[in-house]
Amino acid sequence: MTAGEDIAIRRKRLRYRAWHRGTKEMDLILGPFADANVEAYDAAGLDRLETLMNEEDPPLLKWVLRQEEPPAHVDRAFLDMLIADHEARIAK
Repeated sequence: MTAGEDIAIRRKRLRYRAWHRGTKEMDLILGPFADANVEAYDAAGLDRLETLMNEEDPPLLKWVLRQEEPPAHVDRAFLDMLIADHEARIAK
């Protein structure tokens, strides 16, 4: 397997995980975000997405909905991209 195939498989796996979170609300936030962005991400971008997706759904949903501030370990710049994407989708 080549490096290109490895990253293609990783992208596919992350898109699947984004749509199959365990809570429908997070599926509908992360799924469209992954569909729109994952193909453009290099390995570092995929790392950032994967790290965020490793968070539990209840707190992640509260962060996206701006109900709670995320803890310091969270990649705030990447979370802000997810929040902006979600807010743009619900504004339509």
